[in-house]
Parts: sequence; C-alpha cells; structure tokens
Amino acid sequence: MRKLVRSRSAPTSSRAYPAHNQFQIDEHNLTSALDRDELPRVELDVNHLAVIFRHPKRYTAKDNFLFRINSVGLFLFKDKLIMIAPDDISLFEGRAFSKVQNLQMLFLRILSACVSHFFSHLDVINDIASELEPKLVKSMENCQLLQMFTIEKSLVYYVNAISANGRVIERLKTNARNAQTDGLSPEMLEFVDDLAIENAQCLEQAQVYANVFGGLMDARASIVSNNLNVLMKHLTVINVVFMPLNVIAGMGGMSELTMLAKAFGIPVFIAYVAFLAGLVVLGWTTYVVLRQVERRAIFK
Repeated sequence: MRKLVRSRSAPTSSRAYPAHNQFQIDEHNLTSALDRDELPRVELDVNHLAVIFRHPKRYTAKDNFLFRINSVGLFLFKDKLIMIAPDDISLFEGRAFSKVQNLQMLFLRILSACVSHFFSHLDVINDIASELEPKLVKSMENCQLLQMFTIEKSLVYYVNAISANGRVIERLKTNARNAQTDGLSPEMLEFVDDLAIENAQCLEQAQVYANVFGGLMDARASIVSNNLNVLMKHLTVINVVFMPLNVIAGMGGMSELTMLAKAFGIPVFIAYVAFLAGLVVLGWTTYVVLRQVERRAIFK
C-alpha cells in the first residue's frame, strides 16, 4: 500500500539518520534537505528519486522585512514519499491535494505548492513596499530606507531560488520515464509543463520587482537626503528672519526703550506695542525678500 511519510517537526541531522538507515537514503541528501543554503538539484538513486527544492520560509514579525528561503527534500519511492524540511511548512492546504490519486501526482503537487508559495510572498512584498513608499517620501530618517534595502535583499534571494527551482523542473521533464519515478503519465507530463510555465512566470515577476527596487533605491535615498536638505533650508530661513530682530532688540534693550518713550512723552504701553509691531513687520519683510530671492534662483 502506498503511503506518505512526513516529518511534522523540524528535524535535526541526528533525527534524520533513521531515514538514512531505514529507507537507504543518502546521508548527504538528508543533510542537504536541512541546509537552508543548499542548491536545488535532482538525483537518481537505485530505488528512489531525490529532489532538493527551495520554498519561502514562513514570515514572522521577528524577521524585520527579511524574507528567507528554506530547503525541502522530497524522496520518491515506488511505494512511499518522504519529505524532510528544517521547519513546519503548510504545503498541503487547499483543494490542490483533494484529488491526488498517486504518489507521483502528490510529489508534483508539493512542488507546485512551493511555487504558489513564492507567488503569495511576492504579493506580500509588493503590498509592504506600497505601504512604505508614502512614508519614505516624507521621511528624513533611514528607518524606512533600511527596510526597503532589506526587501530588495530578499528579492535577490527569491530570484536565485526560483531560478534554481526552474532548473530542477526542467531536469524532472528529462527524467520523466525513469524507473525511480515509476513513469509519469501524459497527464502528469502536462502538469510538469504547466509547472515549468508557472515557475517561469514567478521568476519573471520576481525579477521585475527586483529590477524596480534596485533601480529606484538610489532615487529613494536621494528623496530622504532632499527632505533633510529642505528642513535645513527652512530652519536657515527662520534663523535669518530672527537675526535682525535679535540685533535690534539687543541694541535697544528694554530699559532704553522705556527711557526713550518717557523722553518723548509716549506712553510705555504704546511704545512697546509699536516696537513689537515694527519687529513683526521687519521679520515678515525679511521672509518675503528671502522667498523672492529663492524663487529667482530657481527660475534663473
């Protein structure tokens, strides 16, 4: 009777050794399935087909905008399918697995679920970037900019992983009639072709996102720098406006103004009001002059 053997917890290399002894799976392939940096590949053994595939790691808030990649090992025998992964992955959800009739189709459905998982993560990345961009336009700090750099780094990992998965799918097409796969039916071969097309579309989408992010990162960094320059310019204008006011107030002083008001017979209250009004008019005039100079410099 055919069956599926699946590890429901993240195994270590030592916990994977029973599979090496019981099912005669190569120890190197078992270790590769637990290695997050292992390259995807297809290996034909005496009694089974070994596939190392890449899939997105489940994203959590602790990842801080970094989308990581994990490996998954699939070992297809004639009477069983063994899957080994470094963590729990939700690949058996949805209707795709409701009509699986044999191990070969289950094997292909798992690969298809990995590709679909990449698609969903790319959509999440695009949504996160869309939320960050308006904040980045108004930002004068590096927080959002560093988050965008992290997303761009994740896209580079995704492009490499999806491209490597595509080579695995092409290798499966060339080995479709081997004894280890127990022969793929025409329906399964058509499914492999569709899977190759779907993976190519996923790769194209990831490349577009990576190119857009990479091409606009310099522009986004310039926006943050420009926002800071605009703030400094506004602070400079304020400083220039208040500079003559400080000079006049410092030279006259409050006691001298009181003496002058009494000398000319002007009430002290009216003198102070007139003095403050004069400072306001002088400050406003200075601001208007600076704005006119700035506009002339722009259109010059």
